[in-house]
Amino acid sequence: MTTSVPHRQSPDAPAQTLARIDLPDAVRDALGRQLAAEPDPQPDIDRATTRYLQIFATLPTGLLQQILDFGRHADTPGVGYVRNLPVDPELPATPTDGGPAGGKRSYVAEGVLLGLSGLLGEPVGFLTEKNGQLIHDVVPVPSGATSQTNQGSTVFLNFHNDIVHDAGGRYDVSNPDFLVLNCLRADHEGVAATHYADARDIARALDAHTLEVLRSPLFRLNAPGSYVRDVAGGSEVLSDPVGLIGGPQDAPEISSSANGVRALTKEAEAALDRLQAACREAAHEVHLRPGEALLINNRKGLHARTRFTPRYDGADRWLQRTYVRRNQWPIRHRQAAGSRRVHH
Repeated sequence: MTTSVPHRQSPDAPAQTLARIDLPDAVRDALGRQLAAEPDPQPDIDRATTRYLQIFATLPTGLLQQILDFGRHADTPGVGYVRNLPVDPELPATPTDGGPAGGKRSYVAEGVLLGLSGLLGEPVGFLTEKNGQLIHDVVPVPSGATSQTNQGSTVFLNFHNDIVHDAGGRYDVSNPDFLVLNCLRADHEGVAATHYADARDIARALDAHTLEVLRSPLFRLNAPGSYVRDVAGGSEVLSDPVGLIGGPQDAPEISSSANGVRALTKEAEAALDRLQAACREAAHEVHLRPGEALLINNRKGLHARTRFTPRYDGADRWLQRTYVRRNQWPIRHRQAAGSRRVHH
């Protein structure tokens, strides 16, 4: 079953919707049986992603088309919520060091993650994010609890898209087109929520002058927290001056760094404050549970995560994530030696 759920209404245009995709039990079980028979995908990722694509191509036509349409059309929602997915029969302890987890006996979750990713594009890795791994374990880490990274937990993770440091000065070019988040475990209290604010809704909430400022090169994005921590020794690494919103009015692209945006004028600083307020007003909120995944367009909107309290007891919140690009050709200059999918 597929539905689109409006988040709010605007006097100028309808609000963008969250695409909700619910798998019937029989479809879930058929996928689960096939995924459970597959080995660890990591040793031969090209073979694995081919097989997962073959499995997910057996989805009923309506479900399959909605996922494909989500990825290929400019006017579709920026976030998809897929429910009633197959899960692993048992899980090892949630890793406390950022992953990957050891002792996993089945790879159903990985199959779900890579199968959904393959319907949107190709999973890619970056050496400065999880050491180039294609499957990211998004888990709370004690040393990163207050950081603006995927290791954080006790602070609100600011509205952002996942950007990539680039020596050329633009952090919004090599970044993923999509993220896929698959939930293996929820947090203990079930309070952690992922928010998504569509750029079209954000723009409708802002006045014309603020939009003009946000479209002007009056902002510098700080590099991702992982890059600042692991490469830059904790120092800011700022992009060239850029606008935060670009593209046509009916299909804008938006960029913002979780790790900080530096406004270059007082007027730009005020516009940045209004942008954050508009994100909060426009955002969808999803509490992911096992068997649920989010498809996030990393260019059409910004996402965030609420705070939660980890216990570091092996049963904390555990998501798996992929970065997905529709086309790797424009970033071929970043390709790491010996890998077709990992980039500098």
